[in-house]
This record gives sequence, structure tokens and C-alpha cells, in this order.
Amino acid sequence: MDQGETPLVRALENHRLKNKAAFHIPAHRQGQALPVELLGARQHIFAYDLTEVDGLDDLHNPKGAIARAQQLAAQAFGAEKSYFLVNGSSSGLQALILATCQGEDLVILPRNVHRSVLTGLIYSGARPVYIYPSLVDKFGIPAPITGQELNKCLQEHPKAKAVLTVHPNYYGVAGRLEELVKTAHGFDIPLMVDEAHGGHFPFHRDLPPDGLSCGADAVVQSTHKVAGALTQASMLHLKSDKIEPARVEDCLRMVQSTSPSYILMASLDAARRQMATQGEQMLEQSLQLARQLRDKINELPHCEVLSSSHFKDKGSVFIDKTRLVINVQALGLTGFEVKDILSASYGVQVELADHCNVVAIMGLKACKDDGRRLYEALKDMDKYKSSSRKGGKPLQPPPAQVISSPRRAWMGKSKSIELEKSAGKISADSVAVYPPGIPALCPGELISKDMVEYLVEVRSRKLHIQGSGDTSLRSIRVLDL
Repeated sequence: MDQGETPLVRALENHRLKNKAAFHIPAHRQGQALPVELLGARQHIFAYDLTEVDGLDDLHNPKGAIARAQQLAAQAFGAEKSYFLVNGSSSGLQALILATCQGEDLVILPRNVHRSVLTGLIYSGARPVYIYPSLVDKFGIPAPITGQELNKCLQEHPKAKAVLTVHPNYYGVAGRLEELVKTAHGFDIPLMVDEAHGGHFPFHRDLPPDGLSCGADAVVQSTHKVAGALTQASMLHLKSDKIEPARVEDCLRMVQSTSPSYILMASLDAARRQMATQGEQMLEQSLQLARQLRDKINELPHCEVLSSSHFKDKGSVFIDKTRLVINVQALGLTGFEVKDILSASYGVQVELADHCNVVAIMGLKACKDDGRRLYEALKDMDKYKSSSRKGGKPLQPPPAQVISSPRRAWMGKSKSIELEKSAGKISADSVAVYPPGIPALCPGELISKDMVEYLVEVRSRKLHIQGSGDTSLRSIRVLDL
């Protein structure tokens, strides 16, 4: 091997030179919507790569500049206390689970939580109780859980210590969060929100209501995904009498780096200022383009954009209109195939593909030329249409049965066996199809015959897997009982 190579640097530069229309995270769109403070600092950005020297404060015991920056963030987002996260939203979600659950306490979760929540369950020892969301016809994506579903679950599990929900999901779909808050508080437990994709909600009236304004006790936001910070820079906001801030702070010290990046923290500070002072205008530009694209794409015979009308109770959902969920089944192609064609043949990079859809995210200050490129590419996609098939049904994992806490399974003795021979065993592995990173199987869950068949199909389709074991899915680790 040639030690003179820098393969990752080369890959990044090659991508930059392709000048693709960017409909994906981070929201600053490869620097086009970065806060002016970061744009102005480009020539000396590496001078910002510092540690806790005099005058720069300490993330894990802030009393100066970081403390002030976090106070400003709390005011901007409507929180009582806000915390900068340099390990992404994953660390914030894990800290909240650690702060509210211990031993084998029960925590209520929708099944479509991000896989980082599994790590929080393993850290804390908490035992999950899952609510399986319904699926939206044709699009095959999860709908939000309802207050009625949560109430039924809490009636069945009255000793649960917390609820953690997703608002919005990866597809920009949000439910009536205030109903969930009222239900959880009726059982005197906190409701926490994975708001990774909703950090821009407080800054424009045409976006869904944000978690804190609905009464949530804590929210975690990926500021880099939707609000202009650098990748991995996120925030945790508290507004609760049910979660002790000191406990959260202790837990954040456990899951965050002891050498936090000042560049990432500076990007959070700058992104907060930009959203507080210019967010409405920047989002309006993106919303205007999204409205135009939604109307034009819906006129194409082979595309359909998700709207509230696709839900059985359209008054029960909100749609983040800065992202377009485009169903492409009429082409006889999968979303994966369309995503690849858009990238390779048209220089258009979307955020997400699944079996039925592609998802385009506008980001901040969306570019009209990029919008034109996306529309023209989709309009031209008809020439790739397959008359021999209709895309088929989306692949959905079967429900899983929790046998033991994820921590017990993770810590237990395990062995590796062929996937096809694993039915009836208890998983010691986690398996998530990525994106969107929703766990199909977690440690401590029974591997049913249906689950084996699902994973074999995932393998045959060569879908991207993240997990704790063999990501080729030839084998799987099970508890050696």
C-alpha cells in the first residue's frame, strides 16, 4: 500500500468537482448557506481547532463563552436549558435515556427510533416497549404514533419511566405531539423527543410545531441536518420539571468526548444566530422552491409527492414542506434505482431512497437552479421506465418480540451461526437497514422464521446494513444459552 495516498481526501475532492445539485443534509448545502461567521473564518479555520485554553471555557463545566452561547440557544429555541452536542444527536438521546431510566426500567418507544437509541438502552439497562406505527398506503413509510396508541401502551405498562418519540420522522412527517405529551404527563412521566430532523421548526410559521412548544420535556436536534451547523454538531434542549438538569449534565459527560471540537461548537453558536435573525427568510426561500417543485412534480405521470391527503386522518399529521417525498413506483423502478440514476446521469444527489420513494431535502436558501435540475431529471426519468415490473411491495421487517433487555443480551455469552439456522434463537446482534437506520432486530429479541426470511431478502437485495455483527448477513450472533 502506498502511504502517500489520501483516499478519503481524494474522494471528497472528486465529489466537490462533480458539482451535484444537493438535496441532502447538512442544511448548509456544501457551504452555500453557512453562517457568515464561518464563511469569514475559512482562511484561518484551523486556528479555531483548539482545546480548553484560557478564555475558551469548558464544555463539561461551562462558565464563560460556551455558557453564554448555550443560554442564547435556550432563548432562541424556547428552552430552559440548552446543551451543545459534539457527538451528534446520538449522544443526546443516549444521555436522556441514561438520565431517566436505570436497571430494567421500561421506556416506551416507537419502533422507528434511530439505532442510536439501542445504544442508550444498552448503556442504561432499560427495557424497551415498542409501539409499531401504521404505514402510509402506497408510500410504505411510518405514520406518527397517536395519543390513543400511547395511552393504550401506558395502560398496559403503567410502570414505564419515560416515553421517547420521533418528531418528525426521516420523511418529515410529524404527528399531534401535544396529545402524546398530555398522555405521558397524565401518567406523571416525561416525554422526550428525537427531533433530529426538526430543529428548524421554531423559525417559520409554515412548518410543523416544534417539540418544546408542544410541551415536550426534552428534545434533541441535529442542528447540522436542518439548521446550518457543521456535521455532527447538535443540541439538547430541556424544559421540564420531570427531568433533572444536573443528571442530564452528568450523563452528557459520560457520552461526549472529553476533547470537544471548538470548530463544531462555534458552528452551533453561529447557526443559532443565523436561525434567530435570518431563519425565517432563509426557510421561506426554500419553502417557495419546494412548493413550486411539488406542484410541477405532481404533474408528471410517474411521480407523486407525499402530502397530508395521503393519511387516513389528514388532520392528525403535519408535513415538513422543506422535504419532498417522491413516490416513483409508477416507473417500475425502486427508489434505490432512481436515486442511483439521478446521481450518475443527472448530477442530482438526493438524501434518501427506499423501495418506493426518493427524498429530496431543500436545506437552507434552496437554489432555483438545483430545483430546475431535479425537476428536469425526474421529467426525463420516463425513459428508464420498466414495463416488465411495477416495483413490487416495500420490504418491511416483521414485529419483534423482546425476550430480555438489550443490555443483558449484549453482555451475555454469544455464538455465531448461519442466518438460515437462527430461527427460534435470541439475537445478540443489532441489524439496521441504513438509511434510515431503524433497527430491524435488536439484542434480546427473538429471531422468528419471518425475521430470517426478511433478513435473507435484505441480503439478496444488497441493501446497506449497519449492525454489531456480520453486516453481510451470512451469519448472526445469538445468545449461547
